[in-house]
Amino acid sequence: MNELEIHALTVSIAGKYVCRELSLALHAGTCLGLLGGNGAGKTTLLHTLAGLRAPDSGEILLHGAPLAALPRRRIAQQLGLLMQQQEDSLPASVLETALIGRHPHIEFWRWESHADVNIARRALKMVGLDGLEQRMQTQLSGGERRRLAIATVLTQDPHLFLLDEPAHQLDLHHQLALLRHFAALAREQGRVIIMSLHDVNLAARFCNRVLMLFGAGETLCGDSTETLTAGNLSRLYQTPVAPLHWAGGTVFVPDQAREADRT
Repeated sequence: MNELEIHALTVSIAGKYVCRELSLALHAGTCLGLLGGNGAGKTTLLHTLAGLRAPDSGEILLHGAPLAALPRRRIAQQLGLLMQQQEDSLPASVLETALIGRHPHIEFWRWESHADVNIARRALKMVGLDGLEQRMQTQLSGGERRRLAIATVLTQDPHLFLLDEPAHQLDLHHQLALLRHFAALAREQGRVIIMSLHDVNLAARFCNRVLMLFGAGETLCGDSTETLTAGNLSRLYQTPVAPLHWAGGTVFVPDQAREADRT
């Protein structure tokens, strides 16, 4: 059974189409990069897939069950969403904040167990916040808060991760470490990762599939090696892009020669 299925999905916001009649099936081990220019609707699509807003038409299946018919608690046990912008919650320590991720798995009126605390501590260590468990989250830097938000989703331990710009506010070291970890979750544990990215080279490095949002509802989905081409990326971002080949692989860079010709 596929982890997530999308059938003839049409999504729009403020009169603009994000996708039209989009159908795809994501099986265990898929790490999908969601690409598109500013305002293309990446966040709107992720929120729709999380069940936070209804699509115009079409159906979303989570483990074979219609998402719209599932209780929110059950959805939260299987699906974790990293928001692009996190709102500050009530004053809480770093550990208390991470433990919010365990709430869907804890029976009502029960406290977190030692096992829950250990899961949260492992997630904090993974994002480099071990040793800061008792610090108030309001005392963290912007990058540290972003890593705490990621740790909270990791503590939730879902089968399906929806990550809205997980590399946002992170330095290069933490970008690579965290995206490497999510790719490993897909590859080694069969999780499904969908993450919106602005850096196409991060998508090329860590994602085995990509979904491009061109605007006006047009989309393109496929294997990363086949879909990430200079032509597709140039059309997606409306600027010339060229491949740069080197010993470690291929990266995509702005095509300065073609850009000069345009000006």
